[in-house]
Amino acid sequence: MKKTYGIEVDCANCAAKMEEAAKKTSGVKDCTVNFMTLKMNVEFEDGADEKSVMKDVLKNCKKVEDDCEIFI
Repeated sequence: MKKTYGIEVDCANCAAKMEEAAKKTSGVKDCTVNFMTLKMNVEFEDGADEKSVMKDVLKNCKKVEDDCEIFI
């Protein structure tokens, strides 16, 4: 399953850090972050609980960029 989320991030480098952090999150098959559109596209692994995974994605993103936001 793929979903798109709105994000708030300050720069393209920060967006790249968020993308890498999200990709390393359990339950995420793939992720792309587009700084220009402020969107995060997440592809979940089969059977993954989307809401639980996105909470972990947000936690992991905040570790690398503490003022980022994902609109879940």
